[in-house]
Amino acid sequence: MTGVFSRLHMPPFTGAAEWLNSEPLSPEGLRGKVVLVDFWTLTCINWLRTEPYIRAWSREYRDDGLVVIGVHTPEFSFERDVDLIRKAIAEREIDYPVAVDSDYAIWSAFDNHYWPAEYFVDREGIIRDTHFGEGRYEQSERRIQELLGVERELVSVEGVGVEAEADWDHLGTPETYLGSLRGDFSDDWRLQGDWASEREAVVLERAGGSISFRFHARDAHLVMSGGKSGPIPFRVTLDGEPPGPSHGVHTDEDGNGVLGDGMMYQLIRQVGEVRGRTLEITFQEPGAEAYCFTFG
Repeated sequence: MTGVFSRLHMPPFTGAAEWLNSEPLSPEGLRGKVVLVDFWTLTCINWLRTEPYIRAWSREYRDDGLVVIGVHTPEFSFERDVDLIRKAIAEREIDYPVAVDSDYAIWSAFDNHYWPAEYFVDREGIIRDTHFGEGRYEQSERRIQELLGVERELVSVEGVGVEAEADWDHLGTPETYLGSLRGDFSDDWRLQGDWASEREAVVLERAGGSISFRFHARDAHLVMSGGKSGPIPFRVTLDGEPPGPSHGVHTDEDGNGVLGDGMMYQLIRQVGEVRGRTLEITFQEPGAEAYCFTFG
């Protein structure tokens, strides 16, 4: 991608709904700085697993002249809620500027198509490199060093919790959307109970409904929201039993959890041998909105 962007200047950030952690920034005001623009959205597991690196690079190279700018462009409608973005920033300990791109203005200006996406900009404001998705961390950091004119040992990064690197060797189940717009209707998952199918999500209309999913991965996540219904207790089982030590960040050993704000909930992290399992999540109150399963 380097050749394509070799003479393309960084577009302006006009159209941002607001800025967090910073006053509004512009290409003109950033001249003389090396800039890393990172497109993200708060529920994206791929972004969550790259964020430890973005955060570490920002802190390591800030005094050398690097400015990291996060651009939050929502995938789902509820991600337009600025309070949810602020909460994600606090939870991820993001201390660099974030442009709130709720109307896709900056996304369109960059002609971007991916979460996450990184654009590497030199001191003259020219985009010198891009990277889309996870991985390539060593090459990306070396690129930052090259643009800054520094050379030293790479930073040590290890994601924990939902930020931990995927178990790629055992990841056999793809991302699966549940809403009617992009729904992946397969034999791997099914609904039980009274559910309504909407464009982005399936919505539970009566207490006791469940979703079951046959998957092969270490981690299982579900993007979901309690909507306007408030906290909704749920319970997760693994092959019909409590998950025990294989519970996720957002469940306990008995599989209990509480659905509140819209975000990505980690339901399962298998310990020991990773094999095909059946997850079932049951909601004790109506109003649960389930958007997308992701795995790691």
